[in-house]
Amino acid sequence: MTAFNRHAHGGADLNFTPIDVGGPAQPLLSVRGLVKHFPLKKDVFGRGGGVVRAVDGIDFDIFKGETLGVVGESGCGKSTTARLLMQLIDRDRGDMVFDGETVGGAELPLKQFRRQAQMVFQDSYASLNPRLTMEDSIAFAPQVHGVPRNEAIQRARDLLARVGLEPRRFAERYPHELSGGQRQRVNIARALALQSRLIILDEAVSALDKSVEAQVLNLLLDLKEEFGLTYLFISHDLNVVRFMSDRVMVMYLGQVAEIGRSETLFNHPAHPYTRALLSSIPSMDPDRRTEEPALAGDPPNPINPPSGCRFHTRCVHAQPVCAQRMPVLSPASHGQVAACWMHVDGSGHSAASPLKEAA
Repeated sequence: MTAFNRHAHGGADLNFTPIDVGGPAQPLLSVRGLVKHFPLKKDVFGRGGGVVRAVDGIDFDIFKGETLGVVGESGCGKSTTARLLMQLIDRDRGDMVFDGETVGGAELPLKQFRRQAQMVFQDSYASLNPRLTMEDSIAFAPQVHGVPRNEAIQRARDLLARVGLEPRRFAERYPHELSGGQRQRVNIARALALQSRLIILDEAVSALDKSVEAQVLNLLLDLKEEFGLTYLFISHDLNVVRFMSDRVMVMYLGQVAEIGRSETLFNHPAHPYTRALLSSIPSMDPDRRTEEPALAGDPPNPINPPSGCRFHTRCVHAQPVCAQRMPVLSPASHGQVAACWMHVDGSGHSAASPLKEAA
């Protein structure tokens, strides 16, 4: 089990160094075959039914100390994936391994996993109990995990100071007395109260105005450096994702379209959907105005997705093989991986290289 080297800081254990069980080269969290389908009810005439394929068999790793950004259109499964990782909703299938230990099994029970992984939600007000003061909200989880109340309160006050909220002014305030940016700082402090290693940020800055957003993003970068954190950063703002992320995962209709280093993916996108998504970023240069939509049509129905590649109904490069077989993540030209037949040798797509013969 992961342990921590603790050093007292103002009466609370704020500085800690994780002792890696599997070594620094191992991913902190590995996800394989993650599936979540939401069943639909039939009407009084027996019509309808079926399932919404919100997350439909995705594989990815989050490496220690990195920020993995997650982007995609609304409804692609980003937030559902975050809730599955925290097991706020039950997964239908799939395996999760945290630092070499299976999540939810005898190796790493759910309560112990949640000591090391926490989540910050988009709605800063709904995330907080309106009946608890700020210090009580932050101290609640440590007390549940056996930390004495006095120590938990001291830890909460130290964390409030660390996220830029003076404890003497904010510790005894209630959520309605704070602004959106201040509440989100409290939520970040609460996520750190258990000395977590993985923080999942689900649109954590999207409800803030730009000046406050910049302050919170810089705070997140400082905390990551100070505490050795690992982030899963979900956002619809591609510029923010590029600023924050070491690697980026692109999702489309419940599946992973592409994963790669941030600068590589933004400068050399391999999947047609990634290229269309990046072309939607507004440009301040009047000579680079977008005159035609990068992507036409709406995403297919997740209740009855198309066969083969789910993007082929909107893809300008689609060929018969794209509708016949579902692609898997394969290496692309600049080091990323993409689920596209154009990057699979001998796939039958005209843009793919011919299959190399064995020597």
